[in-house]
Amino acid sequence: MEEPCGQQPLCGDAGTAPEDEGGTSGNPYAGLVSRLRAAWLSGRTRPLEYRLAQLEALGRFLEEQKKDILEALALDMRKPPFEAEFSEVLLCKNELNESLNNLSRWMKDEQVDKNLATQLDVAFIRRDPYGVVLVIAPCNYPIYLLLVPLIGAIAAGNCVIVKPSEITKNSERLAVEALPRYLDKDCFAVVTAGVQETTRLLENKFDYIFFTGSSSVGRIVMTAAAKHLTPVTLELGGKNPCYVSDNCDVKNVARRVAWGRFFNAGQTCIAPNYILCSVEMQNKLVPALREAITMFYGPNPQESPDFARIMGDKQFRRVRALLKSGRVAIGGQTDEKERYIAPTVLVDVQPSDPAMQEEIFGPILLIITVANMEEAIDFINSHERPLVVYAFSSDDKVVNQVLERTSSGSFCGNDTLMHVTLTSLPFGGIGSSGLGNYHGRFTFDSFTHRRGCLQRGTGLEPINVLRYPPYSPHKTGLVRAATTVKRQGDCALL
Repeated sequence: MEEPCGQQPLCGDAGTAPEDEGGTSGNPYAGLVSRLRAAWLSGRTRPLEYRLAQLEALGRFLEEQKKDILEALALDMRKPPFEAEFSEVLLCKNELNESLNNLSRWMKDEQVDKNLATQLDVAFIRRDPYGVVLVIAPCNYPIYLLLVPLIGAIAAGNCVIVKPSEITKNSERLAVEALPRYLDKDCFAVVTAGVQETTRLLENKFDYIFFTGSSSVGRIVMTAAAKHLTPVTLELGGKNPCYVSDNCDVKNVARRVAWGRFFNAGQTCIAPNYILCSVEMQNKLVPALREAITMFYGPNPQESPDFARIMGDKQFRRVRALLKSGRVAIGGQTDEKERYIAPTVLVDVQPSDPAMQEEIFGPILLIITVANMEEAIDFINSHERPLVVYAFSSDDKVVNQVLERTSSGSFCGNDTLMHVTLTSLPFGGIGSSGLGNYHGRFTFDSFTHRRGCLQRGTGLEPINVLRYPPYSPHKTGLVRAATTVKRQGDCALL
Protein backbone atom coordinates (compact mmCIF):
# COMPACT_ATOMS: atom_id res chain seq x y z
CA MET A 1 0.00 0.00 0.00
CA GLU A 2 2.18 2.77 -1.26
CA GLU A 3 1.96 6.53 -1.44
CA PRO A 4 2.96 8.31 -4.63
CA CYS A 5 3.57 11.70 -3.04
CA GLY A 6 5.08 13.49 -5.98
CA GLN A 7 8.65 13.49 -7.24
CA GLN A 8 10.17 15.06 -4.14
CA PRO A 9 12.05 12.35 -2.26
CA LEU A 10 10.48 10.88 0.84
CA CYS A 11 7.18 12.65 0.56
CA GLY A 12 6.55 16.16 1.58
CA ASP A 13 7.28 18.92 4.03
CA ALA A 14 10.21 19.04 6.39
CA GLY A 15 9.63 17.64 9.86
CA THR A 16 11.68 17.76 13.02
CA ALA A 17 14.72 15.78 14.08
CA PRO A 18 15.73 14.88 17.63
CA GLU A 19 18.72 16.39 19.35
CA ASP A 20 22.03 14.61 18.81
CA GLU A 21 21.79 12.87 22.21
CA GLY A 22 25.54 12.77 22.47
CA GLY A 23 26.25 11.45 18.97
CA THR A 24 29.69 12.33 17.68
CA SER A 25 29.07 12.00 13.95
CA GLY A 26 27.18 15.28 13.58
CA ASN A 27 24.15 13.33 12.43
CA PRO A 28 21.06 14.40 14.44
CA TYR A 29 19.91 10.77 14.79
CA ALA A 30 23.27 9.18 15.64
CA GLY A 31 22.72 9.35 19.39
CA LEU A 32 19.27 7.79 19.16
CA VAL A 33 20.52 4.94 17.00
CA SER A 34 23.45 4.36 19.37
CA ARG A 35 21.16 4.28 22.40
CA LEU A 36 18.91 1.69 20.82
CA ARG A 37 21.90 -0.35 19.69
CA ALA A 38 23.23 -0.43 23.23
CA ALA A 39 19.85 -1.68 24.44
CA TRP A 40 19.79 -4.38 21.79
CA LEU A 41 23.33 -5.52 22.54
CA SER A 42 22.35 -5.89 26.19
CA GLY A 43 19.99 -8.70 25.11
CA ARG A 44 16.96 -6.93 26.56
CA THR A 45 14.66 -7.58 23.59
CA ARG A 46 15.51 -11.26 23.11
CA PRO A 47 13.45 -13.12 25.77
CA LEU A 48 10.03 -14.39 24.75
CA GLU A 49 8.43 -12.79 27.80
CA TYR A 50 9.74 -9.34 26.87
CA ARG A 51 8.50 -9.60 23.29
CA LEU A 52 5.06 -10.75 24.41
CA ALA A 53 4.82 -7.89 26.91
CA GLN A 54 5.60 -5.29 24.22
CA LEU A 55 3.09 -6.87 21.82
CA GLU A 56 0.43 -6.85 24.54
CA ALA A 57 1.20 -3.17 25.04
CA LEU A 58 0.53 -2.54 21.34
CA GLY A 59 -2.80 -4.29 21.80
CA ARG A 60 -3.66 -1.87 24.59
CA PHE A 61 -2.68 1.02 22.34
CA LEU A 62 -5.16 -0.16 19.70
CA GLU A 63 -7.92 -0.61 22.28
CA GLU A 64 -7.41 2.53 24.32
CA GLN A 65 -6.58 4.83 21.41
CA LYS A 66 -9.18 3.49 18.99
CA LYS A 67 -11.39 6.56 19.21
CA ASP A 68 -8.43 8.88 18.65
CA ILE A 69 -7.22 6.73 15.74
CA LEU A 70 -10.59 6.98 13.99
CA GLU A 71 -10.74 10.73 14.62
CA ALA A 72 -7.22 11.29 13.28
CA LEU A 73 -8.01 9.36 10.10
CA ALA A 74 -11.24 11.31 9.64
CA LEU A 75 -9.34 14.59 9.96
CA ASP A 76 -6.52 13.50 7.64
CA MET A 77 -8.58 12.11 4.75
CA ARG A 78 -12.16 11.85 5.93
CA LYS A 79 -11.72 8.10 6.05
CA PRO A 80 -15.13 6.50 6.78
CA PRO A 81 -15.35 4.85 10.24
CA PHE A 82 -16.04 1.43 8.70
CA GLU A 83 -13.02 1.60 6.41
CA ALA A 84 -10.83 3.01 9.19
CA GLU A 85 -11.78 0.37 11.74
CA PHE A 86 -11.55 -2.47 9.23
CA SER A 87 -8.28 -1.54 7.54
CA GLU A 88 -6.41 0.33 10.29
CA VAL A 89 -7.55 -1.35 13.52
CA LEU A 90 -9.04 -4.80 12.88
CA LEU A 91 -6.30 -5.94 10.49
CA CYS A 92 -3.66 -4.72 12.96
CA LYS A 93 -5.31 -6.72 15.73
CA ASN A 94 -5.34 -9.79 13.50
CA GLU A 95 -1.60 -9.44 12.90
CA LEU A 96 -1.01 -8.86 16.60
CA ASN A 97 -3.03 -11.88 17.69
CA GLU A 98 -1.34 -14.07 15.08
CA SER A 99 2.01 -13.16 16.61
CA LEU A 100 0.85 -13.57 20.21
CA ASN A 101 -0.68 -16.96 19.43
CA ASN A 102 2.36 -18.36 17.63
CA LEU A 103 5.48 -16.52 18.75
CA SER A 104 6.78 -19.20 21.11
CA ARG A 105 6.59 -21.72 18.26
CA TRP A 106 8.14 -19.36 15.71
CA MET A 107 11.12 -18.71 17.99
CA LYS A 108 12.02 -22.37 18.51
CA ASP A 109 15.20 -23.70 16.95
CA GLU A 110 14.53 -25.72 13.81
CA GLN A 111 16.31 -29.06 13.74
CA VAL A 112 17.73 -29.97 10.32
CA ASP A 113 18.94 -33.08 8.52
CA LYS A 114 22.53 -34.23 9.07
CA ASN A 115 25.04 -36.22 7.06
CA LEU A 116 26.84 -39.31 8.29
CA ALA A 117 29.79 -37.30 9.60
CA THR A 118 27.58 -35.21 11.91
CA GLN A 119 25.09 -37.82 13.13
CA LEU A 120 26.25 -37.43 16.74
CA ASP A 121 26.09 -33.62 16.63
CA VAL A 122 23.34 -30.99 16.88
CA ALA A 123 22.44 -29.02 13.73
CA PHE A 124 19.72 -26.37 13.82
CA ILE A 125 18.54 -23.00 12.55
CA ARG A 126 18.42 -20.26 15.19
CA ARG A 127 16.14 -17.31 14.42
CA ASP A 128 18.07 -14.25 15.55
CA PRO A 129 16.87 -10.64 15.51
CA TYR A 130 18.71 -8.36 13.11
CA GLY A 131 19.36 -5.64 15.69
CA VAL A 132 18.28 -2.01 15.25
CA VAL A 133 15.76 -1.68 12.42
CA LEU A 134 14.01 1.23 10.73
CA VAL A 135 10.37 1.26 9.59
CA ILE A 136 9.26 4.06 7.23
CA ALA A 137 5.47 4.19 6.84
CA PRO A 138 3.32 5.86 4.14
CA CYS A 139 0.34 8.17 4.37
CA ASN A 140 -2.49 6.16 2.79
CA TYR A 141 -2.88 3.69 5.68
CA PRO A 142 -0.87 5.61 8.29
CA ILE A 143 -1.67 3.40 11.29
CA TYR A 144 -1.86 -0.05 9.71
CA LEU A 145 1.32 0.33 7.66
CA LEU A 146 3.17 1.69 10.67
CA LEU A 147 2.08 -0.97 13.16
CA VAL A 148 2.15 -4.19 11.13
CA PRO A 149 5.90 -4.01 10.39
CA LEU A 150 6.45 -2.87 13.99
CA ILE A 151 4.58 -5.93 15.28
CA GLY A 152 6.84 -8.25 13.29
CA ALA A 153 10.00 -6.37 14.28
CA ILE A 154 9.11 -6.59 17.98
CA ALA A 155 8.13 -10.25 17.67
CA ALA A 156 11.53 -10.96 16.09
CA GLY A 157 13.36 -9.32 19.02
CA ASN A 158 14.63 -6.11 17.39
CA CYS A 159 14.93 -2.55 18.60
CA VAL A 160 12.92 -0.30 16.27
CA ILE A 161 12.76 3.28 15.04
CA VAL A 162 9.48 4.03 13.26
CA LYS A 163 8.85 7.07 11.08
CA PRO A 164 5.18 7.82 10.37
CA SER A 165 4.22 9.82 7.31
CA GLU A 166 4.39 13.59 7.73
CA ILE A 167 1.58 14.08 5.20
CA THR A 168 -1.18 12.70 7.44
CA LYS A 169 -0.46 15.17 10.25
CA ASN A 170 -3.07 14.02 12.74
CA SER A 171 -2.13 10.36 12.49
CA GLU A 172 1.54 11.31 12.77
CA ARG A 173 0.83 13.36 15.90
CA LEU A 174 -1.07 10.46 17.46
CA ALA A 175 1.80 8.07 16.78
CA VAL A 176 4.40 10.46 18.19
CA GLU A 177 2.46 11.42 21.31
CA ALA A 178 0.64 8.20 22.24
CA LEU A 179 2.65 5.22 20.99
CA PRO A 180 5.77 5.85 23.15
CA ARG A 181 3.60 5.70 26.28
CA TYR A 182 2.98 2.01 25.61
CA LEU A 183 6.43 0.78 24.55
CA ASP A 184 9.87 0.52 26.16
CA LYS A 185 11.50 3.88 25.35
CA ASP A 186 15.00 2.38 25.56
CA CYS A 187 14.23 0.00 22.69
CA PHE A 188 11.59 1.71 20.54
CA ALA A 189 11.34 5.26 19.21
CA VAL A 190 9.00 7.28 16.99
CA VAL A 191 10.58 10.08 14.95
CA THR A 192 9.03 12.77 12.79
CA ALA A 193 10.91 13.60 9.64
CA GLY A 194 10.43 15.26 6.28
CA VAL A 195 12.63 14.99 3.23
CA GLN A 196 15.85 16.44 4.63
CA GLU A 197 15.51 14.76 8.03
CA THR A 198 14.74 11.35 6.54
CA THR A 199 17.76 11.67 4.29
CA ARG A 200 19.91 12.26 7.39
CA LEU A 201 18.19 9.41 9.21
CA LEU A 202 19.09 7.02 6.39
CA GLU A 203 22.77 7.95 6.70
CA ASN A 204 22.90 5.91 9.91
CA LYS A 205 23.75 2.23 9.91
CA PHE A 206 20.64 0.14 10.48
CA ASP A 207 20.54 -3.63 10.53
CA TYR A 208 17.32 -3.77 8.50
CA ILE A 209 15.07 -1.22 6.77
CA PHE A 210 11.39 -1.74 6.00
CA PHE A 211 10.00 0.86 3.60
CA THR A 212 6.50 1.29 2.20
CA GLY A 213 6.06 3.93 -0.50
CA SER A 214 6.64 4.77 -4.13
CA SER A 215 9.12 3.02 -6.41
CA SER A 216 11.12 6.22 -6.94
CA VAL A 217 11.64 6.73 -3.21
CA GLY A 218 12.22 3.00 -2.76
CA ARG A 219 15.29 3.35 -4.98
CA ILE A 220 16.57 6.17 -2.76
CA VAL A 221 16.09 4.04 0.34
CA MET A 222 17.80 1.05 -1.27
CA THR A 223 20.75 3.21 -2.35
CA ALA A 224 21.17 4.51 1.19
CA ALA A 225 20.91 0.98 2.60
CA ALA A 226 23.51 -0.30 0.14
CA LYS A 227 26.16 2.00 1.64
CA HIS A 228 25.97 -0.11 4.83
CA LEU A 229 25.03 -3.39 3.08
CA THR A 230 21.76 -3.22 5.00
CA PRO A 231 19.02 -5.65 3.88
CA VAL A 232 15.65 -4.14 3.01
CA THR A 233 12.02 -4.90 2.46
CA LEU A 234 10.48 -2.54 -0.10
CA GLU A 235 6.70 -2.52 -0.31
CA LEU A 236 6.05 -0.49 -3.43
CA GLY A 237 3.21 -0.56 -5.95
CA GLY A 238 2.41 -0.39 -9.62
CA LYS A 239 -0.49 -0.70 -11.98
CA ASN A 240 -2.61 -3.70 -11.02
CA PRO A 241 -4.51 -5.23 -13.97
CA CYS A 242 -7.93 -6.82 -13.67
CA TYR A 243 -9.04 -9.16 -16.46
CA VAL A 244 -12.78 -9.67 -16.78
CA SER A 245 -13.85 -12.48 -19.11
CA ASP A 246 -17.09 -12.54 -21.07
CA ASN A 247 -18.24 -15.45 -18.94
CA CYS A 248 -19.05 -13.92 -15.54
CA ASP A 249 -21.76 -12.41 -13.35
CA VAL A 250 -21.47 -8.77 -14.42
CA LYS A 251 -23.25 -7.28 -11.39
CA ASN A 252 -21.09 -9.20 -8.93
CA VAL A 253 -17.93 -8.23 -10.79
CA ALA A 254 -18.97 -4.57 -10.83
CA ARG A 255 -19.63 -4.50 -7.07
CA ARG A 256 -16.39 -6.26 -6.16
CA VAL A 257 -14.25 -4.17 -8.51
CA ALA A 258 -15.91 -0.89 -7.46
CA TRP A 259 -15.41 -1.70 -3.78
CA GLY A 260 -11.73 -2.51 -4.31
CA ARG A 261 -11.09 0.50 -6.54
CA PHE A 262 -12.91 3.14 -4.49
CA PHE A 263 -12.15 1.90 -0.96
CA ASN A 264 -10.17 4.67 0.76
CA ALA A 265 -10.87 6.84 -2.31
CA GLY A 266 -8.66 4.58 -4.40
CA GLN A 267 -5.56 5.23 -2.27
CA THR A 268 -4.69 1.57 -1.92
CA CYS A 269 -1.67 0.07 -3.63
CA ILE A 270 -3.46 -3.24 -4.28
CA ALA A 271 -6.54 -1.61 -5.82
CA PRO A 272 -7.29 -2.64 -9.42
CA ASN A 273 -5.91 0.11 -11.64
CA TYR A 274 -7.38 -0.93 -14.95
CA ILE A 275 -9.80 -3.48 -16.39
CA LEU A 276 -8.99 -5.53 -19.45
CA CYS A 277 -12.12 -6.83 -21.18
CA SER A 278 -13.82 -7.18 -24.54
CA VAL A 279 -15.90 -4.38 -26.07
CA GLU A 280 -19.02 -6.44 -25.41
CA MET A 281 -18.14 -6.80 -21.73
CA GLN A 282 -17.34 -3.09 -21.43
CA ASN A 283 -20.83 -2.26 -22.71
CA LYS A 284 -22.30 -4.41 -19.92
CA LEU A 285 -19.82 -3.46 -17.24
CA VAL A 286 -20.10 0.34 -17.40
CA PRO A 287 -23.83 0.40 -16.51
CA ALA A 288 -23.21 -2.20 -13.80
CA LEU A 289 -20.39 -0.10 -12.34
CA ARG A 290 -22.63 2.98 -12.39
CA GLU A 291 -25.29 1.02 -10.52
CA ALA A 292 -22.75 -0.26 -7.98
CA ILE A 293 -21.33 3.23 -7.35
CA THR A 294 -24.83 4.62 -6.79
CA MET A 295 -25.67 1.73 -4.45
CA PHE A 296 -22.49 2.36 -2.44
CA TYR A 297 -22.40 6.15 -2.31
CA GLY A 298 -25.80 7.44 -3.43
CA PRO A 299 -26.57 9.74 -6.38
CA ASN A 300 -23.96 12.28 -5.17
CA PRO A 301 -20.90 10.56 -3.68
CA GLN A 302 -19.60 13.90 -2.42
CA GLU A 303 -22.38 13.84 0.16
CA SER A 304 -21.76 10.23 1.18
CA PRO A 305 -20.22 9.61 4.63
CA ASP A 306 -18.72 6.42 3.18
CA PHE A 307 -16.40 7.98 0.61
CA ALA A 308 -12.97 9.28 1.64
CA ARG A 309 -10.92 12.20 0.34
CA ILE A 310 -7.49 12.51 -1.26
CA MET A 311 -4.84 12.79 1.46
CA GLY A 312 -3.10 16.01 0.34
CA ASP A 313 -3.32 18.99 -2.00
CA LYS A 314 -0.37 17.93 -4.14
CA GLN A 315 -1.78 14.41 -4.43
CA PHE A 316 -5.19 15.82 -5.39
CA ARG A 317 -3.76 17.89 -8.25
CA ARG A 318 -1.74 14.94 -9.55
CA VAL A 319 -4.77 12.61 -9.62
CA ARG A 320 -7.07 15.27 -11.11
CA ALA A 321 -4.68 15.72 -14.04
CA LEU A 322 -5.12 12.04 -14.90
CA LEU A 323 -8.81 12.60 -15.67
CA LYS A 324 -7.73 13.92 -19.09
CA SER A 325 -6.91 10.38 -20.17
CA GLY A 326 -9.52 8.61 -22.30
CA ARG A 327 -13.18 9.58 -21.93
CA VAL A 328 -15.18 9.94 -18.72
CA ALA A 329 -17.96 7.37 -18.65
CA ILE A 330 -18.87 7.74 -14.96
CA GLY A 331 -18.07 10.51 -12.48
CA GLY A 332 -15.25 12.94 -13.18
CA GLN A 333 -16.41 15.67 -10.79
CA THR A 334 -13.83 17.32 -8.52
CA ASP A 335 -13.74 19.82 -5.64
CA GLU A 336 -10.26 21.07 -4.79
CA LYS A 337 -11.33 22.68 -1.51
CA GLU A 338 -12.49 19.30 -0.20
CA ARG A 339 -9.83 17.33 -2.09
CA TYR A 340 -12.77 15.41 -3.54
CA ILE A 341 -12.59 13.41 -6.74
CA ALA A 342 -15.74 11.46 -7.62
CA PRO A 343 -15.63 7.71 -8.23
CA THR A 344 -14.69 7.78 -11.89
CA VAL A 345 -14.57 5.30 -14.76
CA LEU A 346 -12.60 6.20 -17.88
CA VAL A 347 -13.07 4.37 -21.20
CA ASP A 348 -11.32 4.63 -24.57
CA VAL A 349 -8.04 4.69 -22.66
CA GLN A 350 -4.90 4.15 -24.69
CA PRO A 351 -1.73 2.52 -23.32
CA SER A 352 0.13 5.77 -24.04
CA ASP A 353 -2.26 7.93 -21.98
CA PRO A 354 -0.87 9.61 -18.81
CA ALA A 355 -3.12 7.52 -16.56
CA MET A 356 -1.38 4.39 -17.84
CA GLN A 357 2.10 5.72 -17.15
CA GLU A 358 1.89 5.80 -13.34
CA GLU A 359 -0.01 4.30 -10.46
CA ILE A 360 -3.25 6.28 -10.19
CA PHE A 361 -3.63 6.18 -6.40
CA GLY A 362 -7.04 7.79 -6.54
CA PRO A 363 -10.69 6.95 -7.34
CA ILE A 364 -10.23 6.46 -11.08
CA LEU A 365 -10.81 3.13 -12.82
CA LEU A 366 -9.63 2.66 -16.40
CA ILE A 367 -11.10 0.26 -18.94
CA ILE A 368 -8.97 -0.99 -21.84
CA THR A 369 -10.56 -3.26 -24.41
CA VAL A 370 -8.88 -6.41 -25.68
CA ALA A 371 -9.99 -9.07 -28.12
CA ASN A 372 -9.65 -12.04 -25.78
CA MET A 373 -7.80 -13.55 -22.82
CA GLU A 374 -4.66 -14.14 -24.86
CA GLU A 375 -4.39 -10.45 -25.69
CA ALA A 376 -5.06 -9.53 -22.05
CA ILE A 377 -2.26 -11.80 -20.84
CA ASP A 378 0.11 -10.40 -23.45
CA PHE A 379 -0.79 -6.87 -22.35
CA ILE A 380 -0.13 -7.69 -18.68
CA ASN A 381 3.18 -9.34 -19.47
CA SER A 382 4.33 -6.42 -21.61
CA HIS A 383 4.34 -4.15 -18.53
CA GLU A 384 6.27 -4.17 -15.25
CA ARG A 385 5.21 -6.91 -12.87
CA PRO A 386 2.47 -5.51 -10.63
CA LEU A 387 1.75 -5.93 -6.94
CA VAL A 388 -1.34 -8.01 -7.74
CA VAL A 389 -3.16 -9.44 -10.75
CA TYR A 390 -6.94 -9.86 -10.63
CA ALA A 391 -9.03 -12.14 -12.84
CA PHE A 392 -12.80 -12.58 -12.97
CA SER A 393 -14.53 -15.46 -14.70
CA SER A 394 -17.18 -18.09 -14.01
CA ASP A 395 -14.78 -20.54 -15.64
CA ASP A 396 -12.02 -21.65 -13.25
CA LYS A 397 -9.85 -22.59 -16.20
CA VAL A 398 -9.76 -18.97 -17.33
CA VAL A 399 -8.79 -17.73 -13.86
CA ASN A 400 -6.08 -20.39 -13.62
CA GLN A 401 -4.75 -19.50 -17.06
CA VAL A 402 -4.25 -15.88 -15.96
CA LEU A 403 -2.62 -17.08 -12.73
CA GLU A 404 -0.24 -19.48 -14.48
CA ARG A 405 0.79 -17.21 -17.35
CA THR A 406 1.42 -13.93 -15.52
CA SER A 407 3.77 -12.85 -12.74
CA SER A 408 2.92 -10.54 -9.84
CA GLY A 409 3.42 -10.10 -6.12
CA SER A 410 -0.01 -11.59 -5.39
CA PHE A 411 -3.02 -12.94 -7.24
CA CYS A 412 -6.72 -12.79 -6.45
CA GLY A 413 -9.42 -14.51 -8.49
CA ASN A 414 -13.03 -13.29 -8.56
CA ASP A 415 -12.58 -10.59 -5.92
CA THR A 416 -10.41 -7.63 -4.99
CA LEU A 417 -8.41 -6.71 -1.86
CA MET A 418 -9.58 -9.70 0.19
CA HIS A 419 -6.31 -11.62 -0.09
CA VAL A 420 -4.69 -8.98 2.13
CA THR A 421 -6.96 -9.98 5.02
CA LEU A 422 -5.27 -13.38 5.35
CA THR A 423 -2.32 -13.45 7.75
CA SER A 424 -1.52 -16.86 6.29
CA LEU A 425 -0.56 -15.40 2.89
CA PRO A 426 2.68 -13.50 2.19
CA PHE A 427 2.15 -9.96 0.93
CA GLY A 428 4.73 -8.20 -1.19
CA GLY A 429 5.79 -7.23 -4.65
CA ILE A 430 8.15 -8.54 -7.30
CA GLY A 431 10.44 -6.54 -9.53
CA SER A 432 9.43 -2.88 -9.61
CA SER A 433 6.46 -3.54 -7.29
CA GLY A 434 8.65 -4.48 -4.37
CA LEU A 435 11.19 -6.67 -2.66
CA GLY A 436 10.43 -9.07 0.19
CA ASN A 437 7.11 -9.85 1.84
CA TYR A 438 5.30 -9.76 5.16
CA HIS A 439 2.06 -10.44 7.10
CA GLY A 440 1.71 -13.01 9.86
CA ARG A 441 4.66 -15.37 10.14
CA PHE A 442 6.21 -13.75 7.07
CA THR A 443 6.67 -10.43 8.93
CA PHE A 444 8.50 -12.24 11.73
CA ASP A 445 10.67 -13.98 9.13
CA SER A 446 11.45 -10.69 7.37
CA PHE A 447 12.90 -9.22 10.57
CA THR A 448 14.73 -12.44 11.47
CA HIS A 449 18.16 -13.69 10.50
CA ARG A 450 18.14 -17.45 10.03
CA ARG A 451 21.41 -18.46 11.63
CA GLY A 452 22.78 -21.89 10.68
CA CYS A 453 24.27 -23.59 13.73
CA LEU A 454 26.26 -26.80 14.27
CA GLN A 455 27.35 -27.85 17.74
CA ARG A 456 29.85 -30.69 17.80
CA GLY A 457 31.19 -32.75 20.64
CA THR A 458 34.78 -32.37 21.82
CA GLY A 459 35.58 -36.08 21.65
CA LEU A 460 35.88 -38.71 18.89
CA GLU A 461 38.91 -36.93 17.45
CA PRO A 462 40.13 -40.08 15.65
CA ILE A 463 37.19 -39.69 13.29
CA ASN A 464 38.23 -36.11 12.44
CA VAL A 465 41.74 -37.27 11.54
CA LEU A 466 40.24 -38.50 8.28
CA ARG A 467 39.86 -34.91 7.04
CA TYR A 468 43.25 -33.62 8.15
CA PRO A 469 46.42 -33.53 5.97
CA PRO A 470 48.31 -35.37 4.77
CA TYR A 471 45.53 -36.36 2.35
CA SER A 472 45.25 -39.69 0.57
CA PRO A 473 42.86 -41.46 -1.83
CA HIS A 474 41.71 -43.59 1.11
CA LYS A 475 40.77 -40.51 3.14
CA THR A 476 39.05 -38.97 0.11
CA GLY A 477 36.81 -42.01 -0.28
CA LEU A 478 35.88 -42.07 3.43
CA VAL A 479 35.11 -38.34 3.59
CA ARG A 480 33.05 -38.59 0.39
CA ALA A 481 31.01 -41.42 1.86
CA ALA A 482 30.47 -39.51 5.12
CA THR A 483 29.39 -36.18 3.58
CA THR A 484 27.76 -36.90 0.19
CA VAL A 485 24.09 -36.02 -0.35
CA LYS A 486 22.64 -38.69 -2.62
CA ARG A 487 19.83 -38.16 -5.06
CA GLN A 488 16.68 -40.06 -4.12
CA GLY A 489 16.33 -43.25 -6.09
CA ASP A 490 20.07 -43.61 -6.66
CA CYS A 491 21.58 -46.91 -5.66
CA ALA A 492 25.14 -48.13 -5.59
CA LEU A 493 26.29 -51.63 -6.31
CA LEU A 494 28.56 -52.91 -3.55
